[in-house]
Amino acid sequence: MTGTVMHIGEVAARTELSLRSLRHWEEVGLITPSDRTEGGFRLYTDDDVEKILVVRRMKPLGFSIEEMKDVMADIEALRDPGADDARRDDARRRLAAVQDDAADRRQKLVRQLEMADEFIGLVAREARRP
Repeated sequence: MTGTVMHIGEVAARTELSLRSLRHWEEVGLITPSDRTEGGFRLYTDDDVEKILVVRRMKPLGFSIEEMKDVMADIEALRDPGADDARRDDARRRLAAVQDDAADRRQKLVRQLEMADEFIGLVAREARRP
């Protein structure tokens, strides 16, 4: 491994995730540390952290674990220097569809925030009634 190598605690701090979340994501196959020490401690690289942040950003949009795994596989395919053109084209097509889906999910969240703001305003008005 080259570059920065971090233990799970540093990765948790850098990504603002709990150790439990990182371990769970590894258990379900979303992320994999690049290496382990002889004592079994997880070792992560900057590239691993970047992948973790992709998952972290997908989670609030409500993507399932399987959907997140598929996205991670497509990202890996695009980063793989040995991937053939057909594999890369398929990955690009799938990621474009995910991008559209993410935009739709984001818009839904915006609508929910607007409704929450309206509700907060309504409650504030009612609370000020004599």
